[in-house]
Amino acid sequence: MTDAAVDTLAPRLGVRAACAAVGVGQAGYYRRHRISPAPVGCAPVAHRDRYQPRALSAAERQAVLLVLHSDRFADLAPAEVWAILLDEGVYLGSPSTFYRLLRAASGTAERRRQATHPAAAKPELAASRPNQVYSWDITKLHGPRQRRHIVRFCECARRGSNPQPLNP
Repeated sequence: MTDAAVDTLAPRLGVRAACAAVGVGQAGYYRRHRISPAPVGCAPVAHRDRYQPRALSAAERQAVLLVLHSDRFADLAPAEVWAILLDEGVYLGSPSTFYRLLRAASGTAERRRQATHPAAAKPELAASRPNQVYSWDITKLHGPRQRRHIVRFCECARRGSNPQPLNP
């Protein structure tokens, strides 16, 4: 309907003034009344799949990984390795490049040697007769004036599976 109004006003006022008078965008009017075929665009390419002209070659990436995995730098963070190499006058890439290459090579975990501790055994209490093993619990009760703490003592049964409360 608005295109028909623009078509009737355009010979007298011009397309720009007719579109302004009707309240239609001029570019949209021209797009809908295009004589030439619509331009064919290429399919979008994801950023990671695009050709990057400044990307490191495979040999350069391998050189960075060899330096990062060498005995000299095995215990250091990639940013520290980058700073040491820069002090020595060697530039292999930025710190983010070092991290990115390590991430791709599954090397972003902790690089230092870590001590391993044995798993702590969960204590197990077993009573062979009454009054041998006791357990306790603290419960906070929220009241209108103050919090009250209730301590409840339980005596463990002989088999240790069902604690019996001493004072309910």
